[in-house]
Amino acid sequence: MPCSLSRGRSLNCKDTIGGIEKVFFSTSDLGDLTIGSDDEVTDISGTGIVLFEYVVKGANGLETAVTSSPESGTTFFESTLTLQLPKTTKEDLKETKMLAFSRPKAFVLTRNGDLLLCGEKYGMELSSGGISSGQNFGDFNGINLTFTASEATPPRVVILSGATATDPFAGEAEITTTVGTNS
Repeated sequence: MPCSLSRGRSLNCKDTIGGIEKVFFSTSDLGDLTIGSDDEVTDISGTGIVLFEYVVKGANGLETAVTSSPESGTTFFESTLTLQLPKTTKEDLKETKMLAFSRPKAFVLTRNGDLLLCGEKYGMELSSGGISSGQNFGDFNGINLTFTASEATPPRVVILSGATATDPFAGEAEITTTVGTNS
């Protein structure tokens, strides 16, 4: 049988937490990805790759839905990345427009230290969002964004040689990370 399983799964320890810490967006060509035996990305061959780092806190997350049709024999994975970016500046509004116009790839760093590549082949679409001033003193003032990506595979874990807990792209000479600024 060509679609046979390869392993079982036991009840895991309760040592994980939810949420994401950072998102790195890129519109650069990642080149050919080296995919390891466990379906993880182990090398990125592109040149001159620029990543834009977004540090997030609070109501941010990544969900991936599996859609499989027995009638058509198809399966795809739709990832939804939700971001809540407090405070609105003119620079943020410009970048929101650029995110909406492009189809960036997103590297999502979870609070557990996993780096996941979303939109590997087709990119992510900024499918909805909103800019809010709030009404009361304690209301949210900022930008809410929802990105979606439909792919043949779920987001891949990225494990690069030289990566560290503080820099998941360390050792990759062709990758430049542009850190966000406070405003």
